[in-house]
Amino acid sequence: MQHVLTLTTDPLARALAAGHAATAAEALRRAGAAVGETDWLAPDVALDLPFDGIPLGAALAAARAALADRPVDANAQPAVGRRKRVLIADMDSTIITSESLDELAEYAGLKDVIAAITARAMRGELEFEAALTERVAMLKGLAESTIDAVLARIEITAGAAALVATMKAHGAYCALVSGGFTPVTGAIRARLGFDEDRANRLEIDEGALTGRVILPILGRDAKLAALREVTGRQGTDPADAVAVGDGANDLAMLQAAGIGVAFRAKPAVREAAGFRIDHGDLSGLLYLQGYRESDIEAALGSPVS
Repeated sequence: MQHVLTLTTDPLARALAAGHAATAAEALRRAGAAVGETDWLAPDVALDLPFDGIPLGAALAAARAALADRPVDANAQPAVGRRKRVLIADMDSTIITSESLDELAEYAGLKDVIAAITARAMRGELEFEAALTERVAMLKGLAESTIDAVLARIEITAGAAALVATMKAHGAYCALVSGGFTPVTGAIRARLGFDEDRANRLEIDEGALTGRVILPILGRDAKLAALREVTGRQGTDPADAVAVGDGANDLAMLQAAGIGVAFRAKPAVREAAGFRIDHGDLSGLLYLQGYRESDIEAALGSPVS
């Protein structure tokens, strides 16, 4: 069949049941689709429903409406070409659970003020470059050593290690492209095995932040440019990439990628992106590409818990 609907849920809860598959299949049939057999990618976590006969948009709307009150993510795409050769990932609130600039702000006693600006920028209410400049200016005089303190407490988002390890095990190139800062992206790249990282650079003088960002600022347009440049270097194009992010500055790259996933994203981003994960973790990006739990376990060298 030409298309596939993928259902995923939180791997810790393992709450995906045969009933969810039946509900989605019935919704597709009522919308006019022919539906194939359920293919479980991971027991109680992820499955594929092949279908044909109706447009992707109609299928997705029908399935999401039918599963609206369930802890299940539904995404649809062509069945051919799902497995991608490039991963482009945002860092803050995507690969890591927090916003690194907000964490720096806590040491300056300004977290509430700066986090409020961050939230507005990520919702698309403020222009990213101006909001970043404003927030960094507030941190003037903060000790450079504070970055190490922030790194020591950063938490990796569930599924991130599996995502990078599995894609790399199957020959994909993985890039971390962030509106955050190079000391953090460099550490996260090394920790998870990304092939490269790109981010903004903080100006530092005599062991303290000057309150300035070294130009150019890596924002929405630069993330889209990175997607195009990285895929081009790999001999392919954005259609052969999976991209993931949560904020308004990610949206252009999400919309350009073959699989662009809004991950637990701001409402405007979630609605505009072609794919979204609201309930599952980052391993959901693997199931969207047709990987199985056994592929993830092989890449990690241990069972998926």
